[in-house]
Amino acid sequence: MRKSTPIRVTIPAIGVDSGLIRLGITRKGSLQVPPNGFPAGWFTGAPTPGETGPAVIAGHVRWAGRAGVFARLAWLEPGDTIVVTRQDRTTAVFRVSRVQQYPKASFPSAAVYGDIDHAGLRLITCGGLDSVSAKYEANLVVFADLIV
Repeated sequence: MRKSTPIRVTIPAIGVDSGLIRLGITRKGSLQVPPNGFPAGWFTGAPTPGETGPAVIAGHVRWAGRAGVFARLAWLEPGDTIVVTRQDRTTAVFRVSRVQQYPKASFPSAAVYGDIDHAGLRLITCGGLDSVSAKYEANLVVFADLIV
């Protein structure tokens, strides 16, 4: 697919239907996070969903004590679909291939952001809630591949 800015992500299996904002890189070199629990955000430093390479969409699992846009992301299973609506009015449909949780201290940047030979999608949120500190110790990453 040609480059086109993503404007909406829909994940039927978990009831997600969210607009998308643009995300960049922080001064420390990490992916910006959306400023609120909704909507999700698309990383502008990656390919657009449908282009060759790994497109990246991030969202909060919780925000200000309430469920965020990706509150149920961990419920996704291989075979579930993710639909990204693009500004050119086309849709890119992806199939989940795997869901992985990684400690924040050893996040596999190359596996998530590195070049691939097909159109892929990565959905990222926090995971691994520490019940004592109430902080998330991990990131949950959904890997998906373009099917339409």
